Amino acid sequence: MKDADMKFATKVIHVGGEPDKETGALMPPIFQTSTYAQSSPGKNKGYEYSRSHNPTRTRLEKNLASLEDAKYALVTASGLSLMSLIMHSLPTGSKILCSDDVYGGAYRLFTTVFNEKHHFKFIDTTDTKLVEKEMKDFSPNCIWLETPTNPMLKITNLLKVCVLAKKYKVKSFVDNTFMSPYFQKPLELGADVVVHSMTKYINGHSDIIGGAMMTNNKSLYDKVWTLQNSIGPTQSPFDSWLVLRGIKTLAIRMEAHQKNAIKVAKYLETHKKIEKVIYPGLKSHPQHSIAKKQMSGFGGMISFFIKGGSKESKRFLERVKLFSLAESLGGVESLVGHPETMSHASIPKKIKTELGITTSLIRLSVGIEDSDDLIADLEKALS
Repeated sequence: MKDADMKFATKVIHVGGEPDKETGALMPPIFQTSTYAQSSPGKNKGYEYSRSHNPTRTRLEKNLASLEDAKYALVTASGLSLMSLIMHSLPTGSKILCSDDVYGGAYRLFTTVFNEKHHFKFIDTTDTKLVEKEMKDFSPNCIWLETPTNPMLKITNLLKVCVLAKKYKVKSFVDNTFMSPYFQKPLELGADVVVHSMTKYINGHSDIIGGAMMTNNKSLYDKVWTLQNSIGPTQSPFDSWLVLRGIKTLAIRMEAHQKNAIKVAKYLETHKKIEKVIYPGLKSHPQHSIAKKQMSGFGGMISFFIKGGSKESKRFLERVKLFSLAESLGGVESLVGHPETMSHASIPKKIKTELGITTSLIRLSVGIEDSDDLIADLEKALS
């Protein structure tokens, strides 16, 4: 069966996971090697040095490309290193239109590392009229979209924005970390490039750091690969193998995350100590209708505002037990975060206030434990 003919749950297990040709090993071996023997100068079996290519990493990239229905995939040592390579690939002086509510690390990278090389403008990309206005007035070279955003879970209409991007000849990059390829396919909606922090749902076990890029644009892929080979932020063979192992359960994990998240979101929405719940699967979400159209599910991320301020937030965060207070998200275990002081600590206070990232905002990464236990943990902490 051809890769393209397989269903998603089959792809995650079999594409790139074929038995080893030499030994028949059902699980692919880890090619924990730095260099490869050549029969003659320049004559090799496709591998010279593991910074450039590695058989384990090749298997992972093949798998990831199939999941986003892309021709090319590239993996790196971290999500931020991938973003750095992309920023380096753009001509100096490029103008970049960006979702205003992006991951704090992305905002920090753009405004403190690449602010002298490029020009960034942060806007609410859920407002398609504003996006078109800025494409006319700002004349960007590319647009960087995060949807749903982190941590406010704002949803950009990808179909409309990608149509505008093509109209104004603007390259579109979409961070698909929160949804994974299982729930959202940005390339099918018109995006030029999809990026992921593989640290999160793709790996799903909180034991590696990694970034990934998928695209059908060969020239852009070649540019980023050349930069990766020159600068060096490649993913190790062992980490690539761990992702290959973790990705096998992506389909069933995402279903379990969503099933639990819906129950938790509905529970929180009726709790007297919760002021507001933000979850794309709730009808109360301002872009719920868009979410239903462009996503096949709503994911495992929930944000909510607890009544009170820093005192009440701190008390809640110290009292949860099953929800670990920790950075990151997307693992099988449930995590709770305080964006204002954790993931978005580097964003200026004025901007955080404008976005709604206050001391009372809590972000949950709902795991795949029993939902009754998770709700009981939240209930105890809130009471």
